[in-house]
Amino acid sequence: MGVSLDGKLVVAISSRALFDFEEENQVFEQGDDRAYMNLQLGRLETPAKPGVAFSLVQKLLAFNTSEAQRVEVVILSRNDPVSGMRVFRSAQHYGLPIQRGSFTRGQSPWRYLRPLNANLFLSTHLSDVRSALDAGVPAAQVYPHSAHASEANPHEVRIAFDGDAVLFSDEAERVFQAQGLDAFQQHEQTNAAHPLPAGPFKPLLAALQVLQQAGTPHMRIRTALVTARSAPAHERAIRTLMNWNIEVDEAMFLGGLEKGEFLREFEPDFFFDDQTGHIESAARHVPAGHVASGVRNSNTEV
Repeated sequence: MGVSLDGKLVVAISSRALFDFEEENQVFEQGDDRAYMNLQLGRLETPAKPGVAFSLVQKLLAFNTSEAQRVEVVILSRNDPVSGMRVFRSAQHYGLPIQRGSFTRGQSPWRYLRPLNANLFLSTHLSDVRSALDAGVPAAQVYPHSAHASEANPHEVRIAFDGDAVLFSDEAERVFQAQGLDAFQQHEQTNAAHPLPAGPFKPLLAALQVLQQAGTPHMRIRTALVTARSAPAHERAIRTLMNWNIEVDEAMFLGGLEKGEFLREFEPDFFFDDQTGHIESAARHVPAGHVASGVRNSNTEV
């Protein structure tokens, strides 16, 4: 029987999301990939510094034990295979048991998400993220200059999600965009008992709940819904989660307040939102990624 990733939480991640390759990327962006390869090869023995999503990956991998391997992290990178050696060397340096990767030398690697059956894809390339979302894979564009995760919760993976167009569909957001806040509030109050359709990140939240229930003595997951909704529109969001039989540990209904400072207090290892303004606010305090889905992103240039 061949090796299978069935039953595992599979996280696919680009090298720049996992490690800080911003200095090297400046050379890559100049269009001289040979110079970039030589630079990475010259730094082969120098571990790259942790990147924005490093804490998330490190903590998720801590769910693996000698008895059960529940999480698989795979590198999907536009790097070339030579530069990929440094990625694997850096992972080994930090004790990250990452064994698999695809390095495509400038081409989009998102198509390899299908055979991986990935639960999450993190990349700094917006076009790759859009392609992944179109293929039904939860995906977010990592902001490389986001603040890094706090070290205050070493035994807890903390993940925060926006609601509409992330955990939920953009159905309600479309009402808000077309008719304004009052119509949105009335629509959600009228439909409070009707669950919202699933958004792109519902499968990830469900997979995280399964991982949490499987459990490990030294690591747990804590989730938060952080949304611009306020009462009375809060009820439909809560009832939708109940209908899905999915729990979150915290819910913040902020009524349009900036999310950044609330996220600073929650201290997530990662935050997902569909609005770039919220991501920019959050990125000053916590690791953050843009979910390029829903009506808010329908006219955003790639």
